[in-house]
Amino acid sequence: MGFATAISGLNAASANLQVIGNNIANTNTIGFKESRAEFVDIYNNSASTSPGSGVRVSEVAQQFNQGNIEATQNSLDLSISGNGFFAMTDKTDATIPTTFTRNGAFQLDAEGYLTDDTGRFLLGGLPLGDEISDGFSTGAPEVLRIDVSQGAQSATSKINLKINLDSRGVQYDALIAFPGFTQTTPSVPGSPYDIPPDPAEYNNSTASTIFDSLGNTHRLSIYYRDITDTSLNPIVNKWESYAYVDGKALFYDGVSNPAFLDDASIGTVLPLQFNGQGVLEAADTGTTTGNTDPKFVFKNIDVNPLVVGADALTFTLDPTGSTHSASAFGVSDLQQDGFASGNLTGIDIDKKGIVLARFSNGSSTPLGQVILGRFTNNQGLAKIGDTSWQETNSSGSVVLGVGGGINFGDIQSSALENSNTDIATQLVKLIVAQQTYQANSKTISTENEIIQNILNI
Repeated sequence: MGFATAISGLNAASANLQVIGNNIANTNTIGFKESRAEFVDIYNNSASTSPGSGVRVSEVAQQFNQGNIEATQNSLDLSISGNGFFAMTDKTDATIPTTFTRNGAFQLDAEGYLTDDTGRFLLGGLPLGDEISDGFSTGAPEVLRIDVSQGAQSATSKINLKINLDSRGVQYDALIAFPGFTQTTPSVPGSPYDIPPDPAEYNNSTASTIFDSLGNTHRLSIYYRDITDTSLNPIVNKWESYAYVDGKALFYDGVSNPAFLDDASIGTVLPLQFNGQGVLEAADTGTTTGNTDPKFVFKNIDVNPLVVGADALTFTLDPTGSTHSASAFGVSDLQQDGFASGNLTGIDIDKKGIVLARFSNGSSTPLGQVILGRFTNNQGLAKIGDTSWQETNSSGSVVLGVGGGINFGDIQSSALENSNTDIATQLVKLIVAQQTYQANSKTISTENEIIQNILNI
């Protein structure tokens, strides 16, 4: 009889309708992957004349092709372009992922942990230092947490200053001190150190803001004057420069490099020497133990008379790249580290999944790096609902990595991956599945008519 065969067809068609209906229902589900019902025929024996015994569903296979990426306004929304899953766990102290998802609609819970809509926690590698270059502990996953506390201040430790000194300016005698200063040694202005130089006694100046250990700002001023002696043959292009913090001169000797802001300190020259092509060659102190590297290291600058409680400043002034040419004075680059304390203003996540906290003081701090998981056979993953999967023997063991790594896709912030369901295709499949169901129903009704005719003979 053909009833059993037709019923198997009805069951298969019904399962197909359920799969298609589920795909359509999840058209707007973030990170959803559509499924496909796969069928095999049934034979009770291997005889070549066997008509077959119907059909059965062999597998409901999910299709892991990429869904469309849609931009959002939330920087914590993440999508993956390519292979990989977000690694999730159920406990804050867990170090092993328990579930995996493509739904990157993350948010902060009350304690600052990155969680999904179901409360599961996102795993990542914690920073190994204060800079991105220090790396992250991606080999030892931990739950990612966003510290929303105030960004700590940092004292200035280096200043990179690249300038051009105009070779066409006025040359000064190296033995003449700035007016208002008592000459103590050649080319060294003396006390009182807190009187600024007379503009008539220098060519140019620069100024920048530096920070002490408490985040207080201080003004670093540098004055330059050309002491090139044009009577020499060949001419040696030399400049003097003097550094001041908050109008108080810094001491520099080119050897031990101490600098103090006290009544005993005197401003000393920071010498710069250029070759015939205007390239900075060295900072020659004029002593046998002089500094031949054009970097000036100032140590132990006591700012406590100005700001009580701050540690003494120590920083390096690096004029590497400065030039001496027949063009107007200008600053081509001025960069220094250090900053005051600041409040959290935003979170940035790059394509490698590196999470940075941005603060109102202009600083940024790495908070961690998102960890991804991938599998040899995605279709072998167990579907557990909530747009999530678990590892199985069929999927193979998880391989952890980061965005942009080997066989891992890039992570995009402020974006979500939509369902990969194509609604038009699913509607066509729905029509076909409906026709299949109706055809199998017709087989049953036809079989029933035949039986009734036989019984009525």
